[in-house]
Amino acid sequence: MRDRPAEMTESDLVAALSDGWGLDVAGLTYRPVGAGSYHWSVLDDTDRTWFVTVDDLGADPEGRDAVFAELGRAFDTALVLHRDAGLGTVVAPVPTGDGTSAYRLDPRYAVSVFPLLDGVAGRFGPHRPADLPEVLDLLVTLHQATPVVARTAGRFVPDLPGRQRLEAALDDLDRPWHTGPYAEPTRKLLTVQTVRIHGWLADLDRLAARVAQTGAEPVVTHGEPHPGNLLRTADGLRLVDWDTVRLAPPERDLWLVTEDPDLLADYSRATGRPVDVAGLAFHRLRWKLADIAIYVDELRRPHGESADNAASWSYLTSYFD
Repeated sequence: MRDRPAEMTESDLVAALSDGWGLDVAGLTYRPVGAGSYHWSVLDDTDRTWFVTVDDLGADPEGRDAVFAELGRAFDTALVLHRDAGLGTVVAPVPTGDGTSAYRLDPRYAVSVFPLLDGVAGRFGPHRPADLPEVLDLLVTLHQATPVVARTAGRFVPDLPGRQRLEAALDDLDRPWHTGPYAEPTRKLLTVQTVRIHGWLADLDRLAARVAQTGAEPVVTHGEPHPGNLLRTADGLRLVDWDTVRLAPPERDLWLVTEDPDLLADYSRATGRPVDVAGLAFHRLRWKLADIAIYVDELRRPHGESADNAASWSYLTSYFD
């Protein structure tokens, strides 16, 4: 995130770190990295540096408690994977003084603290071919740890998040949108792409029905194992950003790594699980539509000119290039 959260200050963050983790902050630096969360590196009075994440619980006040509960459950799952399943590849949160994985800073924002590791982060996009065997081995180990977190992890819900708001936007294209600098361009883009989006939604429903018929047992999935969430350290790859961890079909992770039949066959041999081609297609399409729904909702709401809004507009248009 390039912009900083609008409704909190760094003084609020310092107070939360002191109250939740007993950290005496000697310095903090905002890190405009990733998407969806805000990040700082924080130096404490013992000269140790931490990676601190602030999550926005949403513009809708009525839904924030549920989002916070889901976030805490996801981070608790990562903690169990690291501590109880012994997965050193999992970069888990540091618990607060009362043992929770996330701290409610105020009604809108939650704070989490992670160890700051020395390594090289990847960038969102395809994995390097040379990395694929190692990434697949990481996923095999993660998926096989399912019994350890079967009672901790939340379940993946295949419904498209934000679908109702996206469809409402598609039904509201006959009048100008005056809610911000990107609102009217978004309306015009959707006007041209309406048939295409409805076609994608229909395809998603058909794929969802096929996936549901398999009845396969879920595994613990990260949800977003792209290069941007991988850190290469002296001890090997480490997987970060665990707010999306859920029990789900393995294809939820696999589609972001590879669709090479030989590599997927290697995964099947290692886990004893066949890979469902329809599942790969479903999760690929769901990712695209979920992004579109998020960006349309952001740019349809009242907004101003900012780096994050400009990025949302760029990402939205890229899906129709």
